[in-house]
Amino acid sequence: MRTPLPLPDPFESAPFTVADSDSAGISRKRIYNGRFTSSSQGIRVCAERQPSTTELLRAYTSITEQSFASHQTAGFIWGFFHYSCEGDQEVFHISRPAGGPTPRRTNVRGHSTLLPAEEVTEYDGVRLTTRARTWLDLAERLSVDELVVIADQLIRYPRKEFEGRSEPYCTKNDLQRVIDRHPRKRGVRKAREALDLARVGADSPPETRLRLALVYAGLPEPAVNIPIVDENGIEWHQPDLSYPEFRISIQYDGGGHSEQDQVDRDISRAEQTIAIDWSEVRVSNRHMSNEAKAAVAKVRSELVAKGWRPNRR
Repeated sequence: MRTPLPLPDPFESAPFTVADSDSAGISRKRIYNGRFTSSSQGIRVCAERQPSTTELLRAYTSITEQSFASHQTAGFIWGFFHYSCEGDQEVFHISRPAGGPTPRRTNVRGHSTLLPAEEVTEYDGVRLTTRARTWLDLAERLSVDELVVIADQLIRYPRKEFEGRSEPYCTKNDLQRVIDRHPRKRGVRKAREALDLARVGADSPPETRLRLALVYAGLPEPAVNIPIVDENGIEWHQPDLSYPEFRISIQYDGGGHSEQDQVDRDISRAEQTIAIDWSEVRVSNRHMSNEAKAAVAKVRSELVAKGWRPNRR
């Protein structure tokens, strides 16, 4: 039996639609053989390689006009913190504008929804909902706290030396506008509450969750990633969270803080904090279980030691 000749690029290297292979002049006989399998109707995949999620989505969003990745699938592509990306992407969420048919095909959960042009875009060859619209769509299934985590991720100003960009993905106004365009959308109340709680500056989900836990426990709301300024007006390091009024720095130590270089930097930072008459509260993952009660207790104890008293009614 003769070995089938390979197809021209990119048909060998990535999933493709039958319409695309037809346009390229490739006969149906060459794509309907043992070397290619069907991922969904009209989509062929070379059986010799495992395509990535992004490669598959390029085919799924191009096979039908006005199809866009959305919801959890768009959250996965945008790299939202793990709440919207749990599990393997075995089912793709695909949306089309309201008024047309809802996408129905193998491996797809279809949505028909109001999709203004400004809420769809393209990223890495995949048509999908914008970050702001994806955040609002996820309000259908996520908790308020989870939405705050993602909102904080979107509105934070990046560290250009590490991320290669200087502007946030979204502003709070961007998120407010997408809410205003869909006042009766499912989950919109949670989105409004989450936006009220979102703050610029958090660098990680634990920082956001810790801030929320402190506020929910009735403690003052801490500042987020602002530099310590001493009595001489000199700026020092930026704590993850802080209470400048009480000269308290709060640092969340993640997994990377166990590496020796980071341990040395943490010790130097703590020594520096004490030298300028501030105190430092260090929190790690073990303090964050059970609604972060251990972390809250540590911070409350330090606040009380510095003169804070809860409001009594």
